[in-house]
Amino acid sequence: MNNSQVQSSKKRKPKPYINPYLGGALLGLVLFLAYFFTSAGLGASGAISHVQVALLDVFFPHHVDEVGYFAEMAGGKVNPLDSSGVMMLIGTLLGGALSGLIHGRLKIETRKGPNISNKKRWIFAFIGGAIMGYGARMARGCTSGQALSGGAVLSVGSWAFMFSIFIGGYALAYFFRKVWN
Repeated sequence: MNNSQVQSSKKRKPKPYINPYLGGALLGLVLFLAYFFTSAGLGASGAISHVQVALLDVFFPHHVDEVGYFAEMAGGKVNPLDSSGVMMLIGTLLGGALSGLIHGRLKIETRKGPNISNKKRWIFAFIGGAIMGYGARMARGCTSGQALSGGAVLSVGSWAFMFSIFIGGYALAYFFRKVWN
């Protein structure tokens, strides 16, 4: 390799991850600031619902006005995107992309085990995401909203949910480990 290729490869090497204890403390600070400035915790499923209803309102405004759940978010002159959750969702996406860019991790890749194809990995990811998305809507909140925001205010239901997610994840990991590795 010539000198420019060596310098180029040095630039692409990702920086190490942040210390997990410092990361946890910073996440707690972000959670506190979210409550302080917006009177709401962290979570994405509500914001995604607002974005979905905004898109629905563009193409089918009569349907939005007729369905009570949608009308609360976008009926009449209410702008569904005028929500602190939507602003946090945009900030999360932009902040994550900026962090990945700064730390040399912004790239398109499929992370998987050695014995699974890209296609199978994407199928499992889609199925898992659909199940989690459905569960988040059914539970009226996503895992981050339940675990972080609910746990921070010592909600018993949020703590029960969080432990259930971890127990379920560990129980299913036994069966899916063979697919991953």
